[in-house]
Amino acid sequence: MQPVLMDVDTGIDDALALVYLLSRPEVEVRAITCTAGNVGARQVALNNLALLELCGRQGIEVAIGVGRPLAIPLVTTEETHGPQGIGYAELPPPAQQVSARHAVDVWVQEVRAHPGELTGLITGPLTNFALALRREPELPRLLKGLVIMGGSFYYQGNTTPTAEWNVSVDPHAAKEVFAAYRGLPGDKLPVVCALESTERIEMRPGHLRRLGEAAGAGPELVLPEQPEGKRSTSGNPLVACLSDAIRFYMEFHRRYGQGYVAHMHDAFAACAAVQRTPFSTRLATVDVETDSPLLAGTTVADFRGLWGLPPNARIVSANDPEQCFDELISSVGALAGRLGGG
Repeated sequence: MQPVLMDVDTGIDDALALVYLLSRPEVEVRAITCTAGNVGARQVALNNLALLELCGRQGIEVAIGVGRPLAIPLVTTEETHGPQGIGYAELPPPAQQVSARHAVDVWVQEVRAHPGELTGLITGPLTNFALALRREPELPRLLKGLVIMGGSFYYQGNTTPTAEWNVSVDPHAAKEVFAAYRGLPGDKLPVVCALESTERIEMRPGHLRRLGEAAGAGPELVLPEQPEGKRSTSGNPLVACLSDAIRFYMEFHRRYGQGYVAHMHDAFAACAAVQRTPFSTRLATVDVETDSPLLAGTTVADFRGLWGLPPNARIVSANDPEQCFDELISSVGALAGRLGGG
């Protein structure tokens, strides 16, 4: 088994990442910690609990963390992900309750209890993990590995001209996290899935069509000529949920001139975390701008050692979008088929 500890701000692409990990028989989602980002932290937790129940996986701990960034006001992005964070999808209130443990306690206690075993996957702002590092500075050595979705390196941002969303929400937390990894052995450095790799994971209508077919529910048609807000008629509840969420995301991208696509940033990071998609990395020393009003949240990578500081990150430099979607569609489709309703 591959135990994974997730920290998310669910989020449409976080939702697909979670469902994907639940679809893998060799992956054990040990716990899910929730941070404020795409929506508020409590709504993130409700989304995760509802998705777990939809996938037949009650019993996985879901813990809420801090409700705001370390040093700046919280900004959420319902325009991008919908009022509840999952687009047009509507899920019933979950039966399972949020954990009594704080997200920071989950990180510290679980990693201490299982040294060298857990892979961390963070697809939201780094607030919870930064606070966990303050409590337990040995986390980078105690984790088996860490995969972060965040940043953009010599590539345009998706929140400001230079900043990526997760880092821009809490740049101070990101700065602390990268600083904590400086000087560690290469195999302990976080794998960073930044925009230059994750924006290559463009989900298109054909991918959703294939997902419905892989679930045995018939082709799922989410098409640019259809009216905005159209809901899925699939008899498979998981296919319908993902379709309604992703339609919202595609409409958002089209509204901002990026085409009828959806960038599945977090789903790629999930595949990478469990080594189910090929990618390569480059060592770099990463720092985060926190003071400049113009450049706040900008991630800077020194690939050539100009700062004279040791590397603290492995930045994904190449990936395979076609293979990644084959993996996502086949695995999530198989899960949806097992759950039935098609």
